[in-house]
Amino acid sequence: MGMLDGRRALVTGGARGIGAGISRRLAAEGAHVIVANRTLDVAEEIAAEIGGEAVQVDIGDLEQADRVVREAGRLDVLVNNAGFDDPGWFTDTTPERWQRVVGVNLLGMFAVTKAALPAMQEARYGRIINIGSEAGRIGSSGNAVYAATKGGIIAFTKSIARENARFGITANTLAVGPIETPLMDQVRAKGELGLKMVAAMEAGTLLKRLGTAEEVAALAAFVASEQASFVTGENIGVSGGMGIGSA
Repeated sequence: MGMLDGRRALVTGGARGIGAGISRRLAAEGAHVIVANRTLDVAEEIAAEIGGEAVQVDIGDLEQADRVVREAGRLDVLVNNAGFDDPGWFTDTTPERWQRVVGVNLLGMFAVTKAALPAMQEARYGRIINIGSEAGRIGSSGNAVYAATKGGIIAFTKSIARENARFGITANTLAVGPIETPLMDQVRAKGELGLKMVAAMEAGTLLKRLGTAEEVAALAAFVASEQASFVTGENIGVSGGMGIGSA
C-alpha cells in the first residue's frame, strides 16, 4: 500500500530534473501520474517508465494550460513544478528576459492552478504543491528575476491556502535549495559567473553540497498524502539549511 493509492496527480515540468523525481515518487506511492512537459517525447519516456500518461504543454500559454487540466480529468494532486531560469546581473536584464521568466514561473502556475481549482472545490479535496526556491526568501545575487518569481510563489501559495481551506484543499510551497539537475548545468554554462553561483550555493548550505531530485520528491509525496492533512499555507524548506548561517 502506498501513501497515494487511488490518487490522480498532474506534475508540470514532470519529465526532467526535480519534476521527473517527483513523477517517479508519486507513482511509486500509488498515484496515477500525468506527466506534463514542453517536450512530449521526454514526457512519454517517464510516463512509460512509471505507468502514467504524457501530455505536451507550454504552461506559459494560458489556453494550453487550461486544455491540459481539462483533459486530465479528476485531479487530486497538482504539482506546479515547471520553471525557467535565465541568470544574469539585474543591470543586464532586459524586459524580454523578465517577461519570459515571469511567464513560466508565475503566469503558468496561475493558469494551471486556476483551471484545476473548480473541480477540486466541487470534490472538496485537493493537494496543491508549488515548487519554490530559497531564492524567493533570501534573494539571489545574479538572478533577481528568478528570485522575484519565487518570492511571488510563496505569497500566491499562502493566498490559495487561505481561500480554499474551506473546500478541504491544502496548498504548500517547497522551498528548494541547490539541486543537481539539468537546470544547474544551465547555470554552470553561463561561464565564470555561473560557476561562482554554483559554488556559492553549495557553500551556503549547512551540508555543503547540492541536494538531489529524490530528496525533494520524498517531501512532495508526503505533502501530497493524508499524512500531511494538517499542513497548509507553508513554505517548507528542502535546502540543506541554505541561508540560515554557517555550520
